[in-house]
Amino acid sequence: MKPAGTHILLDMKGIDRALLDDRARLRRTLVKAAKDAGARVLDARFRSFEPSGVTGVVLLAESHIAIHTWPDRGYAAVDLFTCGRQEKAQKAARALVAALGPTDSNVVVVTRTEPGGPDSAGGAPRAAAQRIDDAIAGARPRGRR
Repeated sequence: MKPAGTHILLDMKGIDRALLDDRARLRRTLVKAAKDAGARVLDARFRSFEPSGVTGVVLLAESHIAIHTWPDRGYAAVDLFTCGRQEKAQKAARALVAALGPTDSNVVVVTRTEPGGPDSAGGAPRAAAQRIDDAIAGARPRGRR
């Protein structure tokens, strides 16, 4: 089955707190990462929170890059999805890591595919809902409910 795109989730810690609270700089950083990766930027929306933090999304012709920050923790969560070639997602993710400079990170890469393959829920909404519940239950940190 041909992949529909690449979804990269980045959890980054140890980032400069002032950067994580700078809405304009984060906007420039995400837009630059998208353009440097060869993606076409359609729009960008960013908002600041009180007392701190920023959330934002860069809408791409290929999909999106989103960020949410917790300056008090030095932490940022990034969600990056591009359809088509995997290289665009990889380049954008590398550019973001380089620009934000985390001291630690977790990365999850998911190759998105159309239903109908071996991991398909069979098309039934109930089956898909059960698979979502099972996946979330399996992803919970041990010792927590």
